[in-house]
Amino acid sequence: MPGWREALAASGVLDLLAGFDPRVAGTLPLGVSIAGSDIDILCHAPDPDDVAERLWRWRERLRTLNLWRWTAAGRPLVATFAIDGWPVEVFASPVEVDRQEGWRHFLVEGRLLALGGDALRERVVVLRQGGAKTEPAFAAALELRGNPYAELYGLSHAPDAELREVLLLAGFGEA
Repeated sequence: MPGWREALAASGVLDLLAGFDPRVAGTLPLGVSIAGSDIDILCHAPDPDDVAERLWRWRERLRTLNLWRWTAAGRPLVATFAIDGWPVEVFASPVEVDRQEGWRHFLVEGRLLALGGDALRERVVVLRQGGAKTEPAFAAALELRGNPYAELYGLSHAPDAELREVLLLAGFGEA
């Protein structure tokens, strides 16, 4: 099985979604993936049905294609399929990718990993192997209280100095 980057490039799915500002996010590019981790692609689609139609036309290539719509505001689309053995999830929302919660989580998780180093990465992976989803794993590793998704979203706007303080309080880094 090819690596996820090679599988994604060979599939052409990013080209297919090019008009929707597709961005790869999630555990694979962060280096905190575990067995079964999927390739997450976030898209901006003012009308998520446009993404559904485009993927549907490719259904012969995406034999495991599943599509559904959220009932939340904007009714984002979620599509799942596999490419070269890699599970893929596309999230298409009327909200611009830069403002999507998943993208904000991805960015702050990347910043935290850059500042927290291998010790944080290893702790997050262990928590994920124990069954935790990504945001709850980060929140647990950082000893954040409250809703892990809201806590990480709040940190996405924090300067590096504040992130270093959070890491230090959780035992990652030096005073």
